[in-house]
Formats: sequence, structure tokens, C-alpha cells
Amino acid sequence: MPNNENNSDQTLVMQFAKWPEAGKVKTRLIPALGEQGALAAHCELTQAVLDNLLATALPLQFWWDCHRTPPAEAADVMKKLQGQGVQQRFQSDGNLGDRMAAALCGALRSHKYAIIVGSDCPSVDAAHVLLAAEKLIHVDVVLGPSEDGGYVLIGARKVVSGMLDGIHWGSEHVLRQTREKLESAGLSVGLLPMRWDVDEAEDWQRFQRDVAR
Repeated sequence: MPNNENNSDQTLVMQFAKWPEAGKVKTRLIPALGEQGALAAHCELTQAVLDNLLATALPLQFWWDCHRTPPAEAADVMKKLQGQGVQQRFQSDGNLGDRMAAALCGALRSHKYAIIVGSDCPSVDAAHVLLAAEKLIHVDVVLGPSEDGGYVLIGARKVVSGMLDGIHWGSEHVLRQTREKLESAGLSVGLLPMRWDVDEAEDWQRFQRDVAR
């Protein structure tokens, strides 16, 4: 595990999550699991990622994409957030790039480094996050590539206007486009080892086989 003593109290980790609502989350799992099953999967993945991020012992915030009454299926997630004293916040308006850029910008007002991890990325363990924090000592932005051409993590020590604009979110070109956009904005970029996230039924089976306990 990387030695992260020098910046452990200067790195803010933010977990991004969709609000748990049947029919609105993990929609590509619905054909296999149904709406309620996909909701339960979303909540299980969210908690798995939360457990990984708590294990880093870095300052942590949890960012929902909206605010509604939580369903019963989300009780365990809510209990864990409250029990651990994790601050819950709400993402800004706009597309994913707008929301991530805004969160990173806000975090860097109070911390030297900021890292965002999605709630569908259970392969991002504590060591992976700490490696990202270590890399941010040397580069402006760090990206954690995923097997589908996107990324499971983005961290920054510097944010410039428009640095995540024009990305085709959800496509297999997200990582490439983001890296090109960042470098064209004059930012140095570092890459982490590749990881995977959960989008399709095969990914869910992989999670259950390799990660879930």
C-alpha cells in the first residue's frame, strides 16, 4: 500500500451516487434482475464502495445526484453514512462532467487534493484510492481507467474551466476524450492501473463472484 502520510489529511474523497429509486438506477440490470432487483443491486454496490472508501481513513463526503425520500432498500446505506458521520451533499445541476468539475472545484477550496469515485466501482479498493492520492503529488489530474473505456476514479489538485466539457459520457471513448481535453487545457495527467465497474448483468455476476461477501 502506498505511503500516504504526507497528504492524508489534505485529500478529500467524494463518493458519487445516484439516488436509490426503482427504475432509475442500474437500468441495464433490469432485464436480468427486475426494477427492484436492480435497485437492491445499486444499494449493495453503493455500500461496497462506501466500505472501501472508509477503509482509506481519508476525509470522505457522499454526494447524491438528487434528494428524495429514501426507499426501504437504502436503509443499510443510510445507516452506514449516519453511523460513520459521513457528510451527505448533493451534486450540482448539469451533466456528469459539470457535476464532477463543480465538486472537485469546491473540494479544492479546502483541501489540496480531491478524488471522486463512482458507486458502481467496487473494484476500487482502499489501496487504489491511496495510490491516486500519492500520484496527485506529481500530476494535476489522475484518472483510473475502466475496462469499458471510461474511468472509475478522477482526482485533481488543479481545476480549470471547461476541463470536462464535450465528453460523450457513457461511450467507450470517455477516457480518451477526457485525457485529451485535460492535456489540451495544459493539465498533466497520470493513469492508475485498470479496474472494472458494474453496468451489465455479466458485471453483476463478476461482483457477486469476486467481491461480494
